[in-house]
Amino acid sequence: MRRFRFSDLGKQPGRHVLAGLLEGEWLNHGGLSFHPAGFRTHGEEAVHTHETQEAFCILQGRGILELDGEKIPVQAGDVIIIEPGENHHLISSEDEPIINLWLHAGEEPHPNQR
Repeated sequence: MRRFRFSDLGKQPGRHVLAGLLEGEWLNHGGLSFHPAGFRTHGEEAVHTHETQEAFCILQGRGILELDGEKIPVQAGDVIIIEPGENHHLISSEDEPIINLWLHAGEEPHPNQR
């Protein structure tokens, strides 16, 4: 895992906003998540990993990132890069629920953008 702030984004003009932080030429998969208070992502899965990097951009709120069993506080403005194979879950705060973007990048654009 690597942690950045929004002020670290967009340092490579002409490329996607996470270029240099997230491997791949194109942002090609992702979404916007509005997590309920206390919600744990992928709660039905004991282990949740990917074969590629994933970025979490925390837009609002705060919570805990569970990463390979470690609990790491996260808050609005954080950009977290999850490395391939890292077991990860976000837990939304009870009093300041998280809103986050989750993004993957690759060598091909999303099918809707071809």
